[in-house]
Amino acid sequence: MSNLPPLAADENCFYILTEDCAYGSKYFQAGNLCFCSERSYLRNFSEDGPPACFLKVIMLDNSSTVTINLEILQPVRQEAAGFLLAIGSHSERLDFFLERLSLEGALQAVPGQNVVVEVEREFFPGVVRYIGSIYKPSLAVLSPVFFGVELQGEGENRGRSDGSYHGTEYFKCKRNCGVFLPFSKIQFIPTSGNDYGKQKPGKQDTEEVVPVKVGDAVSFYVDETPTKGIAMAVYREGSQWFVKVCPEEEGTTDIFREIPMDSVVKESLQSFFPTFDSNVGFGKPNQMKQEISESSKEGEGGNSPLEVNSMVQITLDKGNQVSGIIRWLGYLPQIKDKMAGVELDEDKGVTAGEWLGKSYFHCAPKRGLFVRLNSCQPDVRFQSFPNSDLSLRDYRGQEALPEGPESFPPLRNEAAVRVLQGRMKGIQGHCNSCYMDAALFSLFSCTSVLDSMLFMPFPLCDRNVQGILRDEIVNPLRRTGFVRASSVMHLREQLTDKGQCSSFTNAEKDPEEFLNLIMQQILGIEPLLKLQSGGQKEQECYCYQIFMDKQEDLVVPDVQQLVERSFLSSDLKLVEIPSCFIIQMPRFGKEYKMFSKIIPSLELDITDLLLDSPRECCLCGDVATLECSECFKDKVFAARGLKQFCSSCSRQVHSHRCRKAHKPRRLHIPEEFQSWSARGCQQVPREKLELFAVLCIETSHYVSFVKYGPGNQHWMFFDSMADRHGSENGFNIPTVTLCPEVAKYLDLPLAVLALEQPRDMDGVVKRLFCDAYMYLYQSRKMALYK
Repeated sequence: MSNLPPLAADENCFYILTEDCAYGSKYFQAGNLCFCSERSYLRNFSEDGPPACFLKVIMLDNSSTVTINLEILQPVRQEAAGFLLAIGSHSERLDFFLERLSLEGALQAVPGQNVVVEVEREFFPGVVRYIGSIYKPSLAVLSPVFFGVELQGEGENRGRSDGSYHGTEYFKCKRNCGVFLPFSKIQFIPTSGNDYGKQKPGKQDTEEVVPVKVGDAVSFYVDETPTKGIAMAVYREGSQWFVKVCPEEEGTTDIFREIPMDSVVKESLQSFFPTFDSNVGFGKPNQMKQEISESSKEGEGGNSPLEVNSMVQITLDKGNQVSGIIRWLGYLPQIKDKMAGVELDEDKGVTAGEWLGKSYFHCAPKRGLFVRLNSCQPDVRFQSFPNSDLSLRDYRGQEALPEGPESFPPLRNEAAVRVLQGRMKGIQGHCNSCYMDAALFSLFSCTSVLDSMLFMPFPLCDRNVQGILRDEIVNPLRRTGFVRASSVMHLREQLTDKGQCSSFTNAEKDPEEFLNLIMQQILGIEPLLKLQSGGQKEQECYCYQIFMDKQEDLVVPDVQQLVERSFLSSDLKLVEIPSCFIIQMPRFGKEYKMFSKIIPSLELDITDLLLDSPRECCLCGDVATLECSECFKDKVFAARGLKQFCSSCSRQVHSHRCRKAHKPRRLHIPEEFQSWSARGCQQVPREKLELFAVLCIETSHYVSFVKYGPGNQHWMFFDSMADRHGSENGFNIPTVTLCPEVAKYLDLPLAVLALEQPRDMDGVVKRLFCDAYMYLYQSRKMALYK
């Protein structure tokens, strides 16, 4: 690999990383694209020096300059790099680079060509109308290349535009009939005379030339040992055909072998399917229609209780059992029995939802498996509790949620108690998901402040993630009070696929990691907070972390005090009233907490934290003109509230010998308030946010408190893993309980509350006061506009 040839006639040489790479404190995932100038390349491989093993390149994603081992770089033509750059997922990008055929189809595609496109996990016919960049001209070295496709037939009105993107017209079509997609979402139908069509094994190729197709079961020898596997790709290099095979090695599929075509023997189609334990099947299915079905809806006829989205278990031929979710039901070419396309919980599949080169459903690579429907059985982990009448039907709701755009409002007051309270309620935890379970329950169960995440077509919005969040999590939660672990896992898989972190499906995370990823990188919603520090440029963020030094005068602070002191120490102001204010408490890691108790502020007064907003003199109530940070620390004044004064009160306060050295800062007064006087009957309006949820963590497990009504006693406690049924193959039992005892402690005087021992507190109140990690506030007024 040390003699990579330069890409002739290009000003820059482009490469793709084939393995993950760490450089200093930075980490680059396989699939990242990078480049270097041709001049730099030639200088690096000067004949005068020794052969180079490393190459200095610039990453396209963030413009970082990195030195990388040549062994993990593969050269990419500039045209191909543009198509690959349009794929957001690095792992998916690398898969399509290695698979070659789809990329070759994209390079050969022309406007007017017929294609099949994937839109929100369904497939529709269309015609290519545009190929090129859809971003405004910039100084970037390379722009992603997208396909503008006009949907036809069943795809009409399933698009998102009329051929325009962000106000620029790229082609013309009917409204909602146009989509802009990367080539990874497109199946290219070769045109006559197209070289790409000649590369694919098709009808024009004889069986003697290309006897194996994608999806075929094959046999080959490894060290004189016969081995079976599945053909994952078939391609040609020069005059030689190769097969990319996924071997059946003890049920795993993490090794791929590229084998010459003449060394592979095709098995019969029937041998592709694993044999199954005769005790777990449903027997022969009833007679059904035998035509090929491309529908992913519930199959017609038959007595099987299984349908799309059913959770199932499958016993493989070696006795290994796998679990998953049915994503497709229907008939496949050359197979007479009804088939199920299953998305597995683990990487033990052989596909990403494709069969013989055609995609029937979408899932992560090596998570898809096609089996006969009568080989699937309902997942016993989700059937029932022993010695209990609480069955799967009880906590999943009486029927599946209806398809379509129907949505459900947040639950409040008696409705929240009726729908949410009880065992097997809330969001079911699974495999370190508590950070996400607690965050989603807090944000969507009893408030609509962030419902725009579910519906608004944001510029970067990934409709698939948005659809899962709305239809598989929020709507079931608000309608039946229960969300299955599989639905959250589906979202976690999408986050892993779309984000730059490969561990969202199994590792412990913090809520802010999840919120920043889904809000910023995936849905691209407008930042919740706009801050300004000392007159500098505005800063934007989604969560606010409180930073402050340990202060001896604060023993049992409330959230109001912490926010004020944090803003003052960093010289921060809110540029505008936030609709949702997410605040992280001053605790770091799982061990260190700055305060043993924090009192929830049911209302957060942000009047004095707003930039260029009218403020009230803390002494006389007149409109303030000056603010003094030194007076804030003066124990003569009240413990809470920033210290701002009108001109006359400021002169009086700072005439004291202890305060003469203070340097008050002049405030900007809106013109309409300059003539106001509190000595009349007018008052400066107060801007207050209301608390609607608190996320807590004691050691490594997140739970949440949600306020479901107006009273201090209207609190509910949610734990996604409150109990468990079974051991390794069991499942978690999420539970929602009411905790009206919170009101008792909120009403206690501060001195009494400070002396309360956590172990003596009633119910789960100790978690709220002692383990708070994140407070969530809302402005009902501003939520109407955002």
